[in-house]
Amino acid sequence: MNTFGREFRITTFGESHGKAVGVVIDGVPAGLPLSEEDIKRELERRMFCHIHWLNPRCEPEEFEILSGVKNGHTQGTPIAIVIWNKRAISSYYDELWMKPRPGHADLAYYLKYGKFYDHRGGGRASGRTTAAIVAAGAVAKKLLSQLGVEVCGHIIELGGIEVRRSYTFEEVKSSWAKPLPVVDDEALAAMLETLRKNAAEGDSVGGGVEIWAVGVPPGLGEPHFGKIKAELAMAAFSIPAVVALDWGAGRALAKMRGSEANDPIIIKSGRPALESNKIGGVLGGITVGEPIYFRVWFKPTPSVRKPQRTVDLAKMEPAVLEFRGRYDVSVVPKALVALEAMTAITLADHALRAGLVRRDRPLRDPVV
Repeated sequence: MNTFGREFRITTFGESHGKAVGVVIDGVPAGLPLSEEDIKRELERRMFCHIHWLNPRCEPEEFEILSGVKNGHTQGTPIAIVIWNKRAISSYYDELWMKPRPGHADLAYYLKYGKFYDHRGGGRASGRTTAAIVAAGAVAKKLLSQLGVEVCGHIIELGGIEVRRSYTFEEVKSSWAKPLPVVDDEALAAMLETLRKNAAEGDSVGGGVEIWAVGVPPGLGEPHFGKIKAELAMAAFSIPAVVALDWGAGRALAKMRGSEANDPIIIKSGRPALESNKIGGVLGGITVGEPIYFRVWFKPTPSVRKPQRTVDLAKMEPAVLEFRGRYDVSVVPKALVALEAMTAITLADHALRAGLVRRDRPLRDPVV
């Protein structure tokens, strides 16, 4: 499936080295203010061109909004956004044909699609395709802003270096002014050094990120097969390289006794609320009006310059692969932006399901 969502639906298309990647977004009500700058801002957040090891391709995110927007407002019809691939160099991948890269989706795609899949740059399995998700996420974030919801994330681990100090949501947001969105400057310096070191050695590193959604209204999610946690987990695992997810206090919560783990219920601003929110803003699969937060971990980039053992599928014999193309020494920073987007898309979908946003009437007065 290339479609996600029920009311706020996205369908993505394109491959890493094809002409373009893109997305069609359906379900956005008429009257939502939306400009090219809204899309551009989110796409540029995933570039990281100032750190060459994170984006040697440094694709200029040239895009077009093909439909669904008129005079700076949505029309209530499908929004189509295309992002052109400008700097693909496919010759690097000629020697990889029929020699699947260990850790990559090459083998899985070959076993499912045979010789018909596009192996260049990872094809449909490439992180490049998440640019389309980020574009859709920009629209979802604009829709959520109508409800006062903010979604933002930061890096909590990279190459084994962890952020260990406490922080606020405001610090998470302000961390985007740094070379990498890391709240701890000491950890940031060590992360930048490990990126440099692994790039010099031709290797790669993984890591973890944390996503926050603040201002989420209560009542999003369904009791059983539409739990908000379950759908956010599905959204997260749709992003390439995800290997684990930890919700709220996560594993620390699992080690506590019930009397320690339970969040006391108090009255706050005239309504029931959680005093401590160790559970991450969700009870019974339904939001309770507290901030949502969760962590996701990504494996290292599979494409590395160190020799790796594989097989030549054309000859069905062992082979050694040495990747010579460009690669990101870590997928984590770009994947963080994609994860923010998928979180916003999921919350926007549930806001529409819950009737907090109406599709059958404009969000604002129509533009004449």
